[in-house]
Formats: sequence, structure tokens, C-alpha cells
Amino acid sequence: MKDQGRSPRKRTGGRRRPNHKKKKHELGKDTVETQVGEQRLKTVDSRGNTQKVRAVKTDVASIADGAETIEATIENVVENPSNPNYARRNIITKGAILDTSEGQARVTSRPGQHGQVNAVLVE
Repeated sequence: MKDQGRSPRKRTGGRRRPNHKKKKHELGKDTVETQVGEQRLKTVDSRGNTQKVRAVKTDVASIADGAETIEATIENVVENPSNPNYARRNIITKGAILDTSEGQARVTSRPGQHGQVNAVLVE
């Protein structure tokens, strides 16, 4: 989400005028809505001398089952508590329930920030 800055109104209801425009580090970036499909990653410069890897599309998930992790293929998004439209559009976010080759799994990572899908099996 892009940073909107502080409210233009005071607690009392009076107007507060901005004293400067947004600086480069105060600007936000558009979200990457990770979809189910053949894996496609995007590298984005972040603050400092670092980079983030964002998953634009992915079809692989690392699923934790107790002590071991399994690579599974993602078939579709069953449910997404953050937005019901995301489930219809097959968009993966943290907390989404995925239908995989190993069964249903809940996403624990942030694919738009980390570039990978980590999940745990749902009983």
C-alpha cells in the first residue's frame, strides 16, 4: 500500500497544511498480486543497498509437514481471508488456503515480498 502520510486534519478538526512533498523513501510501491501460474520472479530495488525478489506468478510451494518440508505444485486458491475476490482470481497472499498436490495448505510467507510460497498443511 502506498503511504498516504499524516492526516490533513488535527484532533480538534482544524486543517493541517503539508510542510513538504513526499521524499523518495516516503513513496510506496504498487503491490504485486502473486498469481498461480508458471513461475515468474521480479527483482526490485529496496532501501539501502538491497533488493527484494517478488513472485509475480508461481506454481510451487514448500509445504511443512511436521519435521520435513515437501515441494508441492499449486493447483488453485481455495480461500483467501484478506479478500474474497482474491480466491476467484487465484491470487496468493499470506493466510490464503491453497489446493496443492499434497492437500490443502495455508500460506505462511509473503510471496509478494519474499518471492517464495511457504505453507503448512491444514488438517
